[in-house]
Amino acid sequence: MLTSDELRQIRRLQVQAGRRVDSLLAGDYRSAFKGSGMEFEEVRQYVPGDDVRRIDWNVTARTGEPWIKEFREERELTLLILLDVSGSVRFGSGGRDGRTDKRLQMARTAGGLAYAALRTGDRVGLLSFSDKIHHYLPPRRSRGHAWQVISAAFEHVGDDHGTDLAGAIAYATKVLKRRAVVAVLSDFHAAKPYGGELGALVRRHKTHALLFHDAREAAFPNVGLFTLRDAETGQVRVIDGAALAAARSVDSRLGELRRYGVRASAVSTDEDAFLRLQQHFRGTR
Repeated sequence: MLTSDELRQIRRLQVQAGRRVDSLLAGDYRSAFKGSGMEFEEVRQYVPGDDVRRIDWNVTARTGEPWIKEFREERELTLLILLDVSGSVRFGSGGRDGRTDKRLQMARTAGGLAYAALRTGDRVGLLSFSDKIHHYLPPRRSRGHAWQVISAAFEHVGDDHGTDLAGAIAYATKVLKRRAVVAVLSDFHAAKPYGGELGALVRRHKTHALLFHDAREAAFPNVGLFTLRDAETGQVRVIDGAALAAARSVDSRLGELRRYGVRASAVSTDEDAFLRLQQHFRGTR
């Protein structure tokens, strides 16, 4: 069940999205994702002038005559939002309004994406995860379903969970039968490697990553070793602040994502989530 605060957030998002998605997001969303869906339709015999790169060599070999693959561009897109709800995203220094953590910023961003899909008539779904899959709403196209996705993005999940990005990405790859757009919303703090699963996802689907962070995460005190409690496991660890900041900086995490061919951008808790989405779609910053 949604808390009263989460319900207020959704009502506030309805007002914000209604005012700003059309002006900031809808056109850029569509242009960024356009052409991502091409569905095989049939094969036909080769006609001089056809693109030889579309020859179906299996059929050609069986028949002894050249055949061409025909594709149909899908008029509508399928967007699946992968939303990290693990313990590490329940952190933030308040942002511009004094109450924003990474989790709230991610919920706003997921809401903006769902609303943009609603306005352009596309299918949208949500997969929320931590160290397990919490909620999966298959992509559908309807106003009621889009608002169900937005509501699910704001739902509270216990803050003591770890992060299994590899498992979530593998699950998404399994359930998406047709080519789709996948937007992964996370801080990308994961104990287990996920590169293999991410590479497989990118080969089949157009993949975007939005990496959420807070300024305090990089502002480790310059005191050498100090003790921290892990938000996901509850373990108390002795940490070298300078070494940790260098190893898992925002730039290093973005670089890792981009090496797999993911279009990746960072979103801070003190930024305007809608504006960052627009900048991501336009390829700026």
